[in-house]
Amino acid sequence: MNNPVIRSAGILVARIGLGVVFLAHGLQKFQQNGWAGPKTGFEMMDVPLPTVSAFVVTWLEILGGIALIAGVLTPIIGALFFLDMLGALFVTHIDNGIWVADGGYELVLSLGMGALLLAVVGAGKFSIDGVLGTKVSWLGADSKRSDDLVGANR
Repeated sequence: MNNPVIRSAGILVARIGLGVVFLAHGLQKFQQNGWAGPKTGFEMMDVPLPTVSAFVVTWLEILGGIALIAGVLTPIIGALFFLDMLGALFVTHIDNGIWVADGGYELVLSLGMGALLLAVVGAGKFSIDGVLGTKVSWLGADSKRSDDLVGANR
């Protein structure tokens, strides 16, 4: 897409959608019988270091979901969510096949790939990163560097 406004609007909608899902999952973990619920769930799924993992994943999903919605530190948050979903894929879901109804990896694969895409393309112009991108170049999305790459491939 050559139109930067449409591209950034698309990134905005995707970023908000992914952020809402991650935030909802984090809040769901947080509300499950306090810390005992997620810790017990992670133990039952044989997640390594279940107490630490439950704490980190819960807060990553809550705070990271909010950060994605706002478009703050999107490359970092996207990479962390990708790693989170990669862990969920291989520790919990891979043996159940693809379908989420069977406990499969359909959802975590989709969320992980969306997070990876945001880590690579950034938050778009309609974000806090987009505003700060002029001062912190690695946060800038749809900046001159991505336009240069597109132009170089013509």
